[in-house]
Amino acid sequence: MRHAQGRARRAGVALAAVLTWAGLLAGATGCTSDGSGGGGIDEIFGKAPAPEDVIRISPDDASKGVRPGRRLEVRVPSGRLESVQVVKSQDAQDTPVPGRITDDGLRWRPDDPRLALAAEYTVDAVALDGDGHRSARHTTFTTFVPDERFIGYVTPENRATVGTGMIVSLGFSRDIENRAAVERAIHITAKPAVEIRPHWFGRTRLDFRPETYWRPGTQVTVSLRLRDVEGAPGVYGLQYKTFSFTVGRSQVSLVDAAKHTMEVRRDGDLLATVPITAGAPGKTTYNGKMVVMEMLEVTRMNSRTVGFGGEYDIPDVPHAMKLTDSGTFLHGNYWAPNAPGHVNVSHGCVGLRDVKGGGSDTPAGWFFDRSLVGDVVEVVHSNDKQVAPDNGLGGWNMGWKEWKAGSALK
Repeated sequence: MRHAQGRARRAGVALAAVLTWAGLLAGATGCTSDGSGGGGIDEIFGKAPAPEDVIRISPDDASKGVRPGRRLEVRVPSGRLESVQVVKSQDAQDTPVPGRITDDGLRWRPDDPRLALAAEYTVDAVALDGDGHRSARHTTFTTFVPDERFIGYVTPENRATVGTGMIVSLGFSRDIENRAAVERAIHITAKPAVEIRPHWFGRTRLDFRPETYWRPGTQVTVSLRLRDVEGAPGVYGLQYKTFSFTVGRSQVSLVDAAKHTMEVRRDGDLLATVPITAGAPGKTTYNGKMVVMEMLEVTRMNSRTVGFGGEYDIPDVPHAMKLTDSGTFLHGNYWAPNAPGHVNVSHGCVGLRDVKGGGSDTPAGWFFDRSLVGDVVEVVHSNDKQVAPDNGLGGWNMGWKEWKAGSALK
């Protein structure tokens, strides 16, 4: 019986406590018959502030079409950030965005201030406010999707082995107005190291070269960081890639149009002297340094494509190596077998004796088999002007001081 009385006594005390607590609450709220009154339970314990008041995130949650110039920032007006995680979703790939909280704990900023285009960002942050309350926020926003993009077409090809005269050349798909920004986004390095400088030819072409021909064996790496770079108003880059090429042995060939010869030098030593035919009077070959841009076992040559009307159309020119954009080739010649070494009969090209279909034991076949894209062919003593630096890979015809002056970064 005493146990039952004890339980009843404890129940009564608990009920009294509950009633007393209820009375305190009623008194705290100041209830009246009309329902008016004071602060409430939040006033007693202190109401936790809303997460968006504790943690301020810019751009705002659910923002769309955010421009790349906006700054991504997480901050607290008081208290301290405990952790911030930001993830960029772009091209079906999630990438953490590196950044750091300042020493005072009030701000987080990304290492790279630029926002990527056509991406979704997710921000998760945890912070303590000035009163020690912990808050967390989760926000997302999407960035601007441009209607217009540009890309750069690169010479030489990735993993190629090239001659020592190769010039790295980028042709852009759109006119570039902000040349400095585009130039800063392209990085070219060499091993062993050498100074490499850029030169702009108009608004759609940017070439890079060292002061002198590359050293044989050099490894060159080209990094394009053009993604989201604004090349012109509203026109943004698309590429973010790296490629490389290797410089092979040195081969420089000297064509003497007056003597009808070509001296082929390998690593400085004379390999052979080959009879040639150059441009005839009135159709002379450019003087100057030209670089092999392309090698074709056989190709068609039609005079109408280079401004000579209907003077020739040869469907099977063998061992053709392109030297200029305007149509200068060094190629095999089977239709004028007695010209090489004696007389200039071409329409501006350099011809070597060959046979129809191309022969490996002819001068043209021999030279073709020992050549690389990037080899240098220099023409002297022709009754013509010097080839323009932007005609093919003719940049070696420009002095180093003039070449460096073509950079957009001053």
